[in-house]
Amino acid sequence: MDKNFLHLSRVSDLYRPVAERITDFREVERRLSPEEIARQVSRCMHCGIPFCHGSGCPLGNLIPDIHEQVRRGNLQNAWNLLASTSPMPEFTARVCPALCEGSCTAQLVSESVMIRQIEKYVVESAFAHHWVQPPRPRCENGRSIAIVGSGPAGLTAAIRLRQAGCRVTVFEQRPLPGGLLRYGIPAFKLDRAVIDRRIELLKDAGIVFRCDTTIGRDISREFLLRTHDAVLLATGTPSPRDLAVENRSLPGIEFALDFLNGTTSAAGKNVVIIGGGDTGADCVGMANRQGASNITQIEIMPEPPRERSFSTPWPQWPYLRRTSSSHQEGAIRRWGVQTVRFLERNGTVGAVEILPVDWEFSPNGRPLHFTPRIGEKEILAADLVLLAMGFLKPESIEAVPPLFVVGDAANGPSLVVRAMADAIRISQKVQQFLEV
Repeated sequence: MDKNFLHLSRVSDLYRPVAERITDFREVERRLSPEEIARQVSRCMHCGIPFCHGSGCPLGNLIPDIHEQVRRGNLQNAWNLLASTSPMPEFTARVCPALCEGSCTAQLVSESVMIRQIEKYVVESAFAHHWVQPPRPRCENGRSIAIVGSGPAGLTAAIRLRQAGCRVTVFEQRPLPGGLLRYGIPAFKLDRAVIDRRIELLKDAGIVFRCDTTIGRDISREFLLRTHDAVLLATGTPSPRDLAVENRSLPGIEFALDFLNGTTSAAGKNVVIIGGGDTGADCVGMANRQGASNITQIEIMPEPPRERSFSTPWPQWPYLRRTSSSHQEGAIRRWGVQTVRFLERNGTVGAVEILPVDWEFSPNGRPLHFTPRIGEKEILAADLVLLAMGFLKPESIEAVPPLFVVGDAANGPSLVVRAMADAIRISQKVQQFLEV
């Protein structure tokens, strides 16, 4: 076993310089050199029990085996291993929080291996060498599948069912396919060309995309069920969580995804983002690129610890404070803050009234409930308020074959990688149902 994990550190300068990247919408991560990748892959311990593969990655990627092939310079072998479990690793290599790294054994004594960046290197090498091929079937089986939604779950199901020989049509209500990947993740994290590259491969494999089509308006669900052997609903969680406080209807208060898709500009404005998760961080990055004068992100939950909390011991996903590339670009972050109401100024939102709260914790360090600090209200100037408090799980749909529900539409809002893993599982159920 190599012991490089003890004396070699992770790459610390993963991103392009702040002054450069906030002037454009290109991906914030720089491309690591082959020499950097060689050093990073040498940090892999090649554990007897690889928790990164077993309990960390929802897709079950063969991480130590991939690393060994990269170490030996066999990038095509590394790609073949990665592609055997991951249908679209170019996306997870960019936007996955890397659950695998949270369970990396090297983290017990040092820092986790840079698994996501190594995966990205393998993926981009594969595309550069034309090793990535359309998911064509060996033979056609005559079965017809309709997939409603072209996000990560819908695309994954399309790949698996097309590989099984089914005719697949993907319906998308937006102008272009990609779902959350295109309309929920900003380009500075996931370049649109990466999405288009994958969509072209799927089209080459015979998968049909029908965009600008809303099921229930343009086509009924009943019609899909009559004209296809199976229908998969992969519509995600499109309903954002709202905030029912005084003056919520004032102009200048928007949902985060609407802002990320260009409904308004933050240029020259005081921006308040309510919600401390990834979507809120994306809003920070977008507001910085648009030239906001001031950005404050508030979160009602308490500030996480700087190091792994004892409530999430290894190999669990660690509960700790995370700083994204967007936060590095500039923003005020505040925790334990409750939004009381919005204040009007000249017919639009002008401020947010907030109230600090104190949290009570369980014996294992988990926040239980909070108590507002009555009498300590504050006023935050705000020309633009962005609601980034997550998404609501759709109402349960009775999924009786030939109707299947997949991804976030079935399980509630989660990660891209989990949506893909669920799509693989449901695709297997579809094949069993169709006996193909």
